[in-house]
Amino acid sequence: MGGPIATTGETGTMAAIVQERYGAEPEAVLRPARLARPSIGPGDVLVRVRASSVDRGTWHMMAGLPYAIRPVSGLRRPKLPNPGRNIAGVVEAVGPEVTGFAPGEEVYGTAAAAFAEYAAARPGRIAPKPAGLTFEEAATVPVSALTALQAVRDHGRIQEGQQVLITGAAGGVGTFAVQLAHAFGATVTAVASTHKLDAVQALGADRVIDYTREDFLAGPRRYDAVIDIAGNRGLRDLRRALTPRGRLVITGGETNGPWLGGTDRQLRAQMMSPFTSRHLGTFIASEHADGLRDLTALIDTGRLSSLVDSVYPLAETAAAVRHLLDGRVTGKVALALPAR
Repeated sequence: MGGPIATTGETGTMAAIVQERYGAEPEAVLRPARLARPSIGPGDVLVRVRASSVDRGTWHMMAGLPYAIRPVSGLRRPKLPNPGRNIAGVVEAVGPEVTGFAPGEEVYGTAAAAFAEYAAARPGRIAPKPAGLTFEEAATVPVSALTALQAVRDHGRIQEGQQVLITGAAGGVGTFAVQLAHAFGATVTAVASTHKLDAVQALGADRVIDYTREDFLAGPRRYDAVIDIAGNRGLRDLRRALTPRGRLVITGGETNGPWLGGTDRQLRAQMMSPFTSRHLGTFIASEHADGLRDLTALIDTGRLSSLVDSVYPLAETAAAVRHLLDGRVTGKVALALPAR
């Protein structure tokens, strides 16, 4: 998907962000350019992208870190023109084998090289856009909310009446996880920094903890599930916070290690889990239309919404990633593309 860089104004081209090498600084590796529009195969959908969004995964793909992802992303340089994944837009064309989608339909989901005016998507990774969301709001949902849904529902198995602790509650995945745990009837304790507490509480947290002023694992409280998104505490401390049959779900974790990054902690949790009554684990989030439709049902009934921190134009994608890295974001950062 994508194609070689083309000159400005060339027929059949589109505005896009391009990345030709790995690098940790967005300003150094992401730049606006024009690419050839993606061609689609018989089973693909061409989407005219109206909005996209950035997340921590954007940075990992951009930086090529940890090195463990490079067999997929490209060993020496990125395989794809840009690291974008989230899309919301309008179907432009469909391949002859595609059913269920037609030109003019508003959709959202994931696609490769999504920081562009057009993206080629698989039908199994897009769904009709929730009617009540703007394109910018819808584009912030797919990767982060699918991760939160799988963490809370499928792996945390959170049920009504349970006590749940969510770290990193003010981030992209965290803001969705708080809402989902609340929607499923749990009592939610959310961990965030001082200036983000009010926003997290407004999403449905029953109790908020400022991690800059209080040790959120101190005290006698035990949780039926811990959704660990921030990834800054040791496994021993997190395990002690669980009830005897509690579940720890690790969805993230950042370290400076270039080889495994935060995944070493996730691997250790899985290795430790068989030797304790508590379930300690992690997962790789899957991107699929069934999950998007489940999210749409929650959105349509008012139980889930997107907290959009800020919106940048496509040409300022590097600035959007920088804003995310600076740690000031509450919720999600969207990218907007003009209507044609």
